[in-house]
Amino acid sequence: FSFSTELFILAYGTLVAQLCKDFEKDEDINKELDTMGYNIGVRLIDDFLARSNIERCHSFHETVQVIAKVAFKMYLGVTPSVSFWNFIGDECSLFLETNPLVGSVEMPVKHTSLFYSNLICGILRGALEMVCLEVDVWFAQDSLKGDKVTEIRIKFIRRHAEIRQAGKEQQ
Repeated sequence: FSFSTELFILAYGTLVAQLCKDFEKDEDINKELDTMGYNIGVRLIDDFLARSNIERCHSFHETVQVIAKVAFKMYLGVTPSVSFWNFIGDECSLFLETNPLVGSVEMPVKHTSLFYSNLICGILRGALEMVCLEVDVWFAQDSLKGDKVTEIRIKFIRRHAEIRQAGKEQQ
């Protein structure tokens, strides 16, 4: 990891700890992390497109491959595997053997419904919306909850004809 990645991971742990103090329900923490991630993703897409020099993706399948092989590697230093495509090809899983955000995190017993890394789901949703793709993103498995791997599901909902203002649908 680079210094900035390590610093982000440390700061992220502090952020989640503060959210646990500020909100009583895990669902509210999850929602807040998703919203924060969405706002990051909306802004991060410009940096990603400028730094990666990738060509325009022509399909959802191609977009997910770029996310896994380029974006995750660029920002988190890991490359998730992509699999479990559904029959019509509009839903798949990203599998992280190791989740760099969790480090040595141990989930408190009282936070059984917390998705510690839910920021990632929001980032993916926000970034993809900025390239006209509406998606739903959620954790299907979480290594912090005893699962062997971390699995993030991505479901394509629809392609938008034009880019919307950031956050317009969130209100």
